[in-house]
This record gives sequence, C-alpha cells and structure tokens, in this order.
Amino acid sequence: MEQAKKENRIVVLGGGESGVGAAALAAKQGFDVFLSDMGSIKPKYKEILKKYKVSWEEGKHTASLILNASEVVKSPGIPDNVPIVQEIRANGIPVLSEIEFASRYTNAFKICITGTNGKTTTTTLIHHMLKKAGLNVGVAGNVGKSFALQVAECSYDYYVIELSSFQLDGMYNFKADIAILLNISPDHLDRYDYKMENYVKSKFRITQNLSEDECFIFCSDNDVTTEHLKQIVLKAKLLPFSQKTDEGQTAFLIDNL
Repeated sequence: MEQAKKENRIVVLGGGESGVGAAALAAKQGFDVFLSDMGSIKPKYKEILKKYKVSWEEGKHTASLILNASEVVKSPGIPDNVPIVQEIRANGIPVLSEIEFASRYTNAFKICITGTNGKTTTTTLIHHMLKKAGLNVGVAGNVGKSFALQVAECSYDYYVIELSSFQLDGMYNFKADIAILLNISPDHLDRYDYKMENYVKSKFRITQNLSEDECFIFCSDNDVTTEHLKQIVLKAKLLPFSQKTDEGQTAFLIDNL
C-alpha cells in the first residue's frame, strides 16, 4: 500500500559525508528530515546530525519512516537496485543526489569536473589556482566536505566540484557554469548493466541543461568522448583541448609544454 507523503519531508539514505551534509542543509532549510543508514554511522557524523536536530537510524531501513517522504536524497554509494530504493521509486517518490539538492540553495558559480581518471588532481589544482588568485572558493563533491554541508555553513562565490558518475546519475535540474570532461574509459560497469554506452551517457550528464552562456571543456584525444559528441546536440561553447594536435583546439601542447 502506498503511504501518504508529507509535503515537507526529506529522507536521506546514507549517513556518510554526502548524506549527512544533505541532512544538515535540509534541516537548515526548514524541512522535516530523517536519515537512514543500513550500516553504522561514524561518531563525527552523529555529532553533525545532533547539531542540526536530525532524526536518524542505523543498521536498518524502516520503510514506514522512509516512504512518506516528499523527496529522497540518496548517497552516491547506494546502487539503484537495492530493495529500499526500488520501493521508493515504486511509490513515485523522487530520488536525487546531494549535489542536485544542494544546488537549489546556492547561486555560486560552479566549475564541475568529471572523467574516469584525473578528477581529483584537476579539481584540487583548479581550486588551488582560484584560491591563490584571491577568489572566495570552495572545493566539493568527492573532495573535502560535502557540497551540501558547505552550502549550509559557508558563503562561497565559487565552487570547484568533482563529480562521479554515481553523483551525476541523481542530477536532473543541476547546471554547471563550466563543465569539464577529462576522459572516459571502462569503469564501474557493474552499476551500468555492463554496458559501456550507459556509463558514457552517465558521464555526459555533466552537460545537461547547459546553455549558450556556459562552457564545455573536453579532451578531443579521447575517442569515446568525441564519438558521443557526434550523437548529441549541445548549446554550450565547446572548448576542446589536446596533447596531440593544435588544430581546432582551445588548448594544446607545444614541445610537450
């Protein structure tokens, strides 16, 4: 039987960095918040939940406390095929990522990086450069504190956000100001029915909602990326880079420099 949903109730699945950050932000925004984790929650995260007066459970998922949500924020490490997620979807409850949820509550400029390899290095380097330039900038996603917790507690003008395919899968209305795709090679295919095309589409979700005002930076040396680009229509400014050629490139190497 489908449960009656509460209009102002956010349920968070997962009590790690991402989930606890989402719960804290939701509580700050005035939602009725409940967090559920099938495993155990670390003491440092329990302290944050206590600070924001968030109700929680660990070691189980209690359906009666979850299926009355207006929305569910799912941590990226939880697959879509686990029973509680399937039950949530069967009840017509939207399931989204922490990044999607947090983006509703900030107007900061967002530089977003994805790719099979090199995400963390690129993210931390860009953050370092912007910080050294004197900008009020935070780093989030798979690096440092969760995006949602920083939106709740900080007032950054810029964010550099590392995005995994698992995070991108739960993003729908989110829009990057600059989207960067470093490369794509087979990885995590168990989460994508062992189909490379599903994984590629997941990575390209970083480009969704981009308009003519935003930029898409990509490596034109990566055949998987360039082949998929031929199959879609993007409004964003395309800014390719290459280590092999300078023809048609926005950035390239000269004498390996």
